Amino acid sequence: MVKLLLWLILLVLCWPLALLALFLWPIVWLISLPLRLVGIVLEGVFGLLIALILLPARVVRGSAVPRW
Repeated sequence: MVKLLLWLILLVLCWPLALLALFLWPIVWLISLPLRLVGIVLEGVFGLLIALILLPARVVRGSAVPRW
């Protein structure tokens, strides 16, 4: 609701910029999709590395190490 209100204010104050933002938003969203996928993959890789590094501590301690 807030985004709609902000867009309407922008439309009233500067309608060419508002229309440009309206038409360019899907293009920006499509460009950002691969970056989101890279972020998800890197998060998984770093989680695996942390699990491998902390594995000896988990084995010695005998309990699960808290997750971040």
